[in-house]
Amino acid sequence: MRTIFIFCTTLMLALCAGASPVSGVVFHDLNNNGMREDGEPGIPGVAVSNGADVVMTTDGGNYTLEVTDPGIVFVVKPAGWTPPLDPVTNTLKFYYMHRPDGSPTLKFGGFLPTGPLPRTLDFPLQPRQETGPVRMLVLGDPQTRNFQEVQYLLRDIIAEVTGIEVDFGLTLGDNAFDNLRVFDELVQGIGRAGLPWHYVPGNHDTDYDAPSREYSYETYQRHVGPSYYAAAYGNAHILVLNDICYDLPSSDYHAELGERQLAFIRNYLAGVPSDAFIVLLMHIPIMNIKDKATLFEALVPFKNCISLSAHTHSHGHFFLDADDGWPGEKPHHHIVQGTACGSWYGGFYNAVGIPESVMDDGTPKGYSILTIDGAAYDLAYRASGRPPTYQMDIHAPDRLASDAAETDKQVTVNFWNGTERCRLEMRLNDGDWLPMEQVEGKAPYYAELAERQKTFIKLVSNGHAIEELSKQKINHIRRKFKPAIGGGSPIEPSDTSHLWRATLPEGLVPGCNRVDVRAQDMFGHTHEGRCYVYYQ
Repeated sequence: MRTIFIFCTTLMLALCAGASPVSGVVFHDLNNNGMREDGEPGIPGVAVSNGADVVMTTDGGNYTLEVTDPGIVFVVKPAGWTPPLDPVTNTLKFYYMHRPDGSPTLKFGGFLPTGPLPRTLDFPLQPRQETGPVRMLVLGDPQTRNFQEVQYLLRDIIAEVTGIEVDFGLTLGDNAFDNLRVFDELVQGIGRAGLPWHYVPGNHDTDYDAPSREYSYETYQRHVGPSYYAAAYGNAHILVLNDICYDLPSSDYHAELGERQLAFIRNYLAGVPSDAFIVLLMHIPIMNIKDKATLFEALVPFKNCISLSAHTHSHGHFFLDADDGWPGEKPHHHIVQGTACGSWYGGFYNAVGIPESVMDDGTPKGYSILTIDGAAYDLAYRASGRPPTYQMDIHAPDRLASDAAETDKQVTVNFWNGTERCRLEMRLNDGDWLPMEQVEGKAPYYAELAERQKTFIKLVSNGHAIEELSKQKINHIRRKFKPAIGGGSPIEPSDTSHLWRATLPEGLVPGCNRVDVRAQDMFGHTHEGRCYVYYQ
């Protein structure tokens, strides 16, 4: 059935889109010069795609496909092999963009003409050792709008992760913030981390002046490659997806994959063993994808499958079941990764001049390390600029009087990588551990931070609250005082479910009391934190 489907899809392309045949060889690049020479053997069983159809190379490494204009041909990186890396950006060079006449006229350029198809389109691969767990460095939206914000990213996160022991890094979309000119600086800077790097497209990475959806990621693709594809590392198969659909020329967009991308997903997964670990990477959360039902059907055979997105500028875990349209036997785990830019690089500057930019659920900006080990996986969140042990904020009263009300004795923990499958406990002064209850609400420290920004604006606006000021006046104040309070706007706190709460027990002693908190996450790791309460 799979062969028939591919034939029909290719025939339809040839008849309806003026497709042309292209052939080539996927080969072992023995001398690492990127060109096939005598004695360099073809590699069998490698998936090659035109963005819809997927064919496997023959015993001699040969393949044949149809390619349209505009079109693409790419190799799916097989386990144990790697395509060449760009020496400056460390992006993987596994594709050929077919733009005979170039892109249409676009503000940020797109592609220059690529000319006619080459006589043979060959792809070099080299062996890559892939034993043991697969480790991925995951960043949510960098969302850099200018060179200054690229520098924030490089100094804050890229400097921190340079040399980290992972197989590759990736960003989950909104690499830019509408200004696609930053891509040169951005990808070169990220390349200095020394890691192979995968990019996911976001809604702010778009050529808004494109005449149609098929041209809406020309500039993005010129810098980092296809807007969707797959790659295998060990038993992990990552699928980079483009779920952004603009209703051009309108600025409205929604989450949708489209038939061509869904065909690629179905065709590729048809050749993947059912015991493989599937990792879907996208920008807008999977719950919002318009045609997610078709995607879910393709994933049902795989018992080991998770998905990651970003977009919301918050960090959270979701377990999808039948109520969400998920047809699998066990819930599907979807992770919304916190962003590298936090709340758009807003908020007060830290000691080295980088905005603290806490997200509106109280999560500090940062990154995650996703580990795939056979059928098991683990996601560890890292707040940039802080030690790995910093996993929670504990909010408790600084001082308590002996006649304090019970509501004043509450301790609230924001365990930002927490899920409904976690357990949190609290103890007072080496006493018994007491369970904490998961609640939904606003992160206390972030709520205080937002109020500080509002207070500042009130102080410099002759006592007028922010609600009384025009947007123009607020922007004027923020521009004038940016050196002191940072960029961006005061983002209202949002409700989050990664909060836990308990009331201080009896046993407070006069003077300083210690409150310990321990959290066991869904992956079996224990994290600790503490705070102090003065009792009088």
